Amino acid sequence: MATTLTSKGQVTIPKPIRDRLGIGPGSAVEFEIAEDGRVVLRRADRTAPARSRFERLRGRATAGLSTDQIMALTRGED
Repeated sequence: MATTLTSKGQVTIPKPIRDRLGIGPGSAVEFEIAEDGRVVLRRADRTAPARSRFERLRGRATAGLSTDQIMALTRGED
């Protein structure tokens, strides 16, 4: 994803990256230069990266069934 630097030194952070980091207007971000010269952008108010959409869904099944009941359903047992 390429973006253009303005005359004021500003860039627009692409939406997929803003979504991944969970940042929006007014969010604080940090820039770090890695040893290999890459620039790392991270949200300043938390240390862990934003969880993926799959990680956010993990543990959400609340059907109230036991593991044995769920396994019986998946096996087609009565």
